[in-house]
Amino acid sequence: MNLPGVLLWGFAATIVLTTTMAIGQGVGYTRMSMPFLVGTMFTPARDRAMVIGFCVHVANGMIFALFYAVLLESLHRTGWWLGAGLGLVHAVFVLTVGMALMPGLHPQMVSEYFGPTVNRVLQPPGFLALNYGRRTPFVTIVAHLLYGAIIGAFYHLAS
Repeated sequence: MNLPGVLLWGFAATIVLTTTMAIGQGVGYTRMSMPFLVGTMFTPARDRAMVIGFCVHVANGMIFALFYAVLLESLHRTGWWLGAGLGLVHAVFVLTVGMALMPGLHPQMVSEYFGPTVNRVLQPPGFLALNYGRRTPFVTIVAHLLYGAIIGAFYHLAS
C-alpha cells in the first residue's frame, strides 16, 4: 500500500467532502453538519464541538481512505469512476446504516422511539437523514462521489 499517497489523498478528499457538505448546509439543502454531530458526541459546547468534530471527521476520512486503498489495491486498478463507485457505496451505507446508529451512539441525540430529555436534545437524522432536509441524501451522495473520485483518480497503487 502506498501509505503516503493514501494519507495525502484521503486528507484532500475529506476536505472536499466536508466543504461540499458545508456548502449544502449553507445554501439550505441540508441542516446536517457532520463535524457538529460528531463533535457533540464529545462536548455539549457547540462552538468547541465544531472544532473537535472537524478534527475527528478529517481523521475518520483518512481512515476510510485506507479502506478505499485496500479495495483499490486488491482490484489492482484505480480510476475516478471506480473511486466514485466506492463513494456511492459509502454514501448509501452512511445514509442507511450510519444514520440509523447515530441515536444509539450519540449521548445527546434523541432516538426515533423516545422524545427529548434534559440530556438528549439533538434531533435524530432518521432514514436517509431526511429529518435534516429532503435534499440531505443528494448532498451526502454528491459529497461521497467526489470523495471517492478524488481517491480513485489520484491514489497510485504500490509498486
